[in-house]
Amino acid sequence: MDFGKDPGFDATLDELALLAQSAGDEPVGRVIARRKAPDAALFVGSGKADEIKSMVLSTGAQGAIFDQALSPAQQRNLERHLGVSVADRTGVILDIFAARAQSHEGKLQVELARLQYMATRLVRRWSHLERQSGGIGLRGGPGEAQIELDRRMIGERIKSVKERLEKVKRQRGTQRKARERRGTFRISLVGYTNAGKSTLFNALVKARALAADQLFATLDTTTRALWLSDEAGSVSLSDTVGFIRDLPHKLVEAFQATLQEAADADLLLHVVDASSPLWIEQCAEVERVLDEIGASQVPQVLVYNKCDLLEESRRPRHGVDWVERANGQRVRRVFVSARDGTGIDALRQVLADAVSQRLNGAAEPPSLPADPRSLPLNAGPSLISHPPHHV
Repeated sequence: MDFGKDPGFDATLDELALLAQSAGDEPVGRVIARRKAPDAALFVGSGKADEIKSMVLSTGAQGAIFDQALSPAQQRNLERHLGVSVADRTGVILDIFAARAQSHEGKLQVELARLQYMATRLVRRWSHLERQSGGIGLRGGPGEAQIELDRRMIGERIKSVKERLEKVKRQRGTQRKARERRGTFRISLVGYTNAGKSTLFNALVKARALAADQLFATLDTTTRALWLSDEAGSVSLSDTVGFIRDLPHKLVEAFQATLQEAADADLLLHVVDASSPLWIEQCAEVERVLDEIGASQVPQVLVYNKCDLLEESRRPRHGVDWVERANGQRVRRVFVSARDGTGIDALRQVLADAVSQRLNGAAEPPSLPADPRSLPLNAGPSLISHPPHHV
């Protein structure tokens, strides 16, 4: 739905299609709607809802997915109007997380987010049930509605999961303090989902973490030791969950224990998909989430990945340079291809230099000349200055 004000509006719905595929669905049609404001009852309005219903009938679709968040009433009304199940962007992301979480901590975090999401979906979901008759020994007391029972059960479960997650958080805190006592330099990989973080992680530490060309292939944090050089020694490298546009706030909140790895890191490797035409918007979304979890002030190295997918004329001449960001902060920028190994040695050297400077208390080295074909992050949507098109 395009309301004319959303800079993140995806007219192609490509990312939503990838989300659907990651959730195990097969997109069979796309509909774009433009309104000044959402319709209170059907979100898209009755005319567009009829158009969607016609497409559902003609394609045999079993469900409809909306790219924005729907209210419980809108979702219920749309399901009645379309005759199929309806999900919004948040619901699809939660389904993907539920299917991909492997660790005990990850499963708890996803369960908490899903319970909090479900709690808002109970509104009038039980209208087919009459109020229960009261009586001695009946749970809930005289005349308590089914929705009230469910709300209470979900509330109790949320409380229980939060307590268990708090225990996990304390355990992680103990582990971090142990690393701090050992003086281990901590590096965390962050970035938009499917930017290639896990592939880069495997290339750096020779690990076998799951790396797939799909959204949210990895949810659980993986940490390995990374040897850099005789002077810099070994560091701790962590691969974290990827970010995405409109990542549900409750999901960020639920994954606080995992995302704390980024907030507590000494250095962040912000991995950017250089081949994406939306890399600037994706960078901005990552920065927004980093600010939300208190990691915006952690030093960064920008790693532009998938450079092997760029046309030859658009590839940078220099593999490493410096850029100045909108906030005045100067950061190192490295161009790599985690898939074929291009730039990996240069990245390791950049990391070794960062660790050595930290250990020796050395001043920041003089600025390297920026690639004349490369633009600063705030200069436009292209990695190179000519021609001025998307990557």
